[in-house]
Amino acid sequence: MDWSSLGGLALALIGILVGQAVEGGQIGSLIQPAAFLIVMCGTFGAVLVQTNTKNFIAGLLFVRQVFSPPIDDRQELAKRINQWSHFARKEGIFMLEPYMKKETEPFIQKGLRLMIDGTPPDKLRQVMAIDMHFYEIQQRNAAKIWNAAGGYAPTVGILGAVLGLIHVMENLSDPSKLGSGIAVAFVATIYGVGLANLVFLPISNKLKALIQHEMMRREMLLNAWVSIASGDHPRIVEERLLAYLR
Repeated sequence: MDWSSLGGLALALIGILVGQAVEGGQIGSLIQPAAFLIVMCGTFGAVLVQTNTKNFIAGLLFVRQVFSPPIDDRQELAKRINQWSHFARKEGIFMLEPYMKKETEPFIQKGLRLMIDGTPPDKLRQVMAIDMHFYEIQQRNAAKIWNAAGGYAPTVGILGAVLGLIHVMENLSDPSKLGSGIAVAFVATIYGVGLANLVFLPISNKLKALIQHEMMRREMLLNAWVSIASGDHPRIVEERLLAYLR
């Protein structure tokens, strides 16, 4: 669990609510289901217009990693790479198949398979680089929905404010309905700006950082495979790995 993400979100919400109370306002006045519905449905409806359903669903599922990010296994991965390197140096690259069968990650299995099959280092790099390129594109397309949501939410919030004011103007003859209409108008703007800057954009930036971390991890694997396939001494492979572990 990423407590910094949870703590940051909680701190932001607490700050807003406490600030509202300190100013003498009612916290309940910030709870407006109509405004929330307008902002959320309008924002994600606009996001769906610009993206396809596959990327939209992937982006929604991807958000879980913001609060429960993958374990950083680079240290353990470096140990396994060193084992591959020493074994390949001693027994030959073609004998690495038992190690490949122990791996469960498709990317690692593919790289080891190409190396075991005797793929030249330059071809190995080309094939796996293409795999990495399209993986990054897919991940970034999924993460983009949160950046897009952060861009649309404030505008949709203003739209909600205008709708609230229209409701107010339609009921000028009934003072009892003026308060609720004005509340929806201003709270919709708060929801739009707040969700954009406290939720959507931070999620987008966090996902970008996670993607960058995974790409660095895969680059570490690729460089190790190329080095082993080139016949480099295990000490050289180990020194190259250290650059990714600092």
